[in-house]
Amino acid sequence: MGHGKPRRLVRKLLLKHDVVSSPQLLAELFDVLSREQFDELDSDQRNTFISILSKNVSMVTIKRSLNAMSVDPDDDIVLSTACEGSASHIVSGDRHLLAMGRFRGVRIVSVNEMLELI
Repeated sequence: MGHGKPRRLVRKLLLKHDVVSSPQLLAELFDVLSREQFDELDSDQRNTFISILSKNVSMVTIKRSLNAMSVDPDDDIVLSTACEGSASHIVSGDRHLLAMGRFRGVRIVSVNEMLELI
């Protein structure tokens, strides 16, 4: 992972907050980290990062997948995980999620916004 704001945020959240995830969300994250814009990460780095996350987050099981995002169904994984884990915030760079602002009481914010909040 790079040395910018996302890395700073992940460190702060893992050290001082309860972070919620699911196997489906970690798989989606791995897929995203495999994309061209993250070419600086090799597969070992991606695997290490996902492994660290999986050991340091509260894992939830998605019992019922939500169908809330007709524009991007992959975002339903994010929303379902947040709802199952009773999350207060979703941190995302996804424009579809950010445009929602809130979903079922869960606030959706950017990395910059979350850094300001914590």
